[in-house]
Amino acid sequence: MSTPIDIAFIGGGNMATAIIGGLLRQGREPASILVIDPVAEQRQRLTENLGVQTAEGPEAILSTAHTVVWAVKPQQFKDAAQSYALLTDQALHYSVMAGLRTDDMARLLGTPRIVRAMPNTPALVGQGMTGLFARPEVSHDERDQIEQMVATTGDHLWVDQETDLDAVTALSGSGPAYVFYFIEAMMQAAQDMGLSADQGRQLAQATFAGATALAQQSPDSPATLRERVTSKGGTTYAALTHMDGAGIKAAFIEAMRAAQRRAAELGDEFGR
Repeated sequence: MSTPIDIAFIGGGNMATAIIGGLLRQGREPASILVIDPVAEQRQRLTENLGVQTAEGPEAILSTAHTVVWAVKPQQFKDAAQSYALLTDQALHYSVMAGLRTDDMARLLGTPRIVRAMPNTPALVGQGMTGLFARPEVSHDERDQIEQMVATTGDHLWVDQETDLDAVTALSGSGPAYVFYFIEAMMQAAQDMGLSADQGRQLAQATFAGATALAQQSPDSPATLRERVTSKGGTTYAALTHMDGAGIKAAFIEAMRAAQRRAAELGDEFGR
């Protein structure tokens, strides 16, 4: 392994693969990307499918990386940081690890140049939403570099306070699961009303996709769009009145607050 590298990934799972695929579509040379992963099958898949360099563990060439992307499980970070800190202290660090706060990362890595991200799984199909927080030591140019990398997986949103990433986690990080949950419910309702599971899935998925596209393209608020399809005494009115009576909206909001609280708790646990 002699070719200098530009970006190194510690961990080669789904999120790392999504980002790498986007970088390659941008025109990045595969040989300029290094992925370190202890699993031989994972390394083989990355080499065969994407053409990137891979390694099982720490390699001296890692010190040439301008950016290091941390994509390991949070509970693995402490041990990994001990192995890689001396090789990466000059790099910009980008973390997609849930819950790990940048103060704890900076202490273990020996550098404060860290951007923390909260991506979500639609990044796998280029439709992700990523919340971003940069420590003050990260330059404007480095923020631009991160934006260019994230753009390959979808949209992004910067937050000024790291604690705001707990709210981002609750909304967009966990958000795809809420959508899948409602699709499941609509599919079950379809079967209860005599349609097949496949018909229910087609109807539910198309409805979510279409409504989201309309909300994105319309200048009107979601409330206005909802009111336009809710005639008093009609079918939509009957459904929404039932949901209001069951307290679904309030429960949904409280569910996201629960996710926010849990995100904060995870940060406390990892920082111990």
